[in-house]
Amino acid sequence: MSRIFKGRPVLPADLEGEALVTHVGFNSLACFYKSMLTDAQVAICSDQSNKELFGKNLTDKIICLPKTVGSTSAGATWDRVAHMGIAPRAMLFSQHVDSLAAAGLAVAEVWVGKRICAVDELGDEFLEYVSDGQGITVRKDGTVIVH
Repeated sequence: MSRIFKGRPVLPADLEGEALVTHVGFNSLACFYKSMLTDAQVAICSDQSNKELFGKNLTDKIICLPKTVGSTSAGATWDRVAHMGIAPRAMLFSQHVDSLAAAGLAVAEVWVGKRICAVDELGDEFLEYVSDGQGITVRKDGTVIVH
């Protein structure tokens, strides 16, 4: 059975993929740091503070999260992982996207030509429902279908 959620399309796209879920803030630099340093072919989450994502492959996944945390390095981080080809396919926020994450994701598109879809304001119920490995369909209008 599928469940439909409606959010606000920040960087809209029509796509499908596999969910990776965290219930804590996503620190972009901490998650991608080791992969960026080693010029990795895939992004393995290196944020030991995020027990749900640590050690998991983030590349081409649909990251389901409440919000991001961290500093102004987020923009450069998103630019680098997009340039390396190891970025997630989408970021689905249960809360309102913060300006650093939105700007970083926009930078990845403008400077690298890689759109990382972003939808926010999906609500707490979305994050309670979705789990790792579930299939997700995202529509340009902000509709998110969890299969």
